[in-house]
Amino acid sequence: MKKENLFISDLHIAWDKPEITQRFLRFLDNRAIKASALYVLGDLFDAWVGDDDSSPPNPKIRESLKRLTESGTKIYFQQGNRDFLLGDRFCDATGIILLDDPVVIDLFGVPTLLMHGDLLCTDDLPYQEFRSKSRSPEWQQGVLSKPLFVRLLAARWYRIRSYFHKRKKTQEIMDVNQGTVTDMMTKFNCLRLIHGHTHRPNIHNFEINGKPAQRYVLAAWTKDKGEALVWDENGCHVEVV
Repeated sequence: MKKENLFISDLHIAWDKPEITQRFLRFLDNRAIKASALYVLGDLFDAWVGDDDSSPPNPKIRESLKRLTESGTKIYFQQGNRDFLLGDRFCDATGIILLDDPVVIDLFGVPTLLMHGDLLCTDDLPYQEFRSKSRSPEWQQGVLSKPLFVRLLAARWYRIRSYFHKRKKTQEIMDVNQGTVTDMMTKFNCLRLIHGHTHRPNIHNFEINGKPAQRYVLAAWTKDKGEALVWDENGCHVEVV
């Protein structure tokens, strides 16, 4: 019986990153199929411009995800800051289940808070303003109403602009704010948090109201390596895939 839960994030799959695409497809067919659930905590894609985009490698990704859900492995997906336009049409085609961000799950008897992680980076005020605007139905409808080729061109421009904007920001601004972490975990009454986004894999131990708490940060995938946080009834470990 499948009992493992797998957690991944920040693959940033794109047409010009074939090594990551192939690594992910192998992971779905050979590793994830052994798990009861796969949680993708955002930024599976480097830029998702709408569910009507069938440019490579999207069709292969859809087919592999559908194959995995049909095998009995459940796939849960949180939208990240790069693929927040992923919607119902993609879910229907693949069988994946969209999760809110944040959301609390029961992970082998322990309430566990799942997030993409960008909401925790509250020191980056310009990004938080954009995030708030871009999650509105009006803004998203305006973007999705544009022709696909316009959205694809805009996504390439956004990737370039994002690269140069990040170079101007300090590492501290782009990391989580610990006060925000504590507030969020307190709000949802959780002492365990799993998230991605920051590309700084680690396990952080701290206290909330005198109780031990943990924050698990997932790794970003590269052309040379992918990582999954594997959780079963005996605990967790990081697995290179």
